[in-house]
Amino acid sequence: MSTVTKKELIDRIAKQTQAKRLTVKNIVQTFLEEITAELRNGNRIEFRDFGVFETRTRASRVAQNPKTLERVNVPSKRTVKFKMGRLMKQSISAPVSQSTKTPKSF
Repeated sequence: MSTVTKKELIDRIAKQTQAKRLTVKNIVQTFLEEITAELRNGNRIEFRDFGVFETRTRASRVAQNPKTLERVNVPSKRTVKFKMGRLMKQSISAPVSQSTKTPKSF
């Protein structure tokens, strides 16, 4: 398994669409900023067949430092949960030879 960076995705999209790399970079960055802003505002983001992003609040709890065994209060915090959509589930669960092609229906 390898890591794909934002730069690599931008390069791929620019190549596939024959758009300028700078244009694609601006679009991708704006897209990510909008998703972040909506999640910050507590909104749910739904991409049909791809998946849903939503925030959850984790309750505060008491944890223990494993080194010192000291009890520590961990405050509540917001996290992001992602639930896969139908087409993504199908694509990911397909055999590796079939999943190398990205479905265009997302």
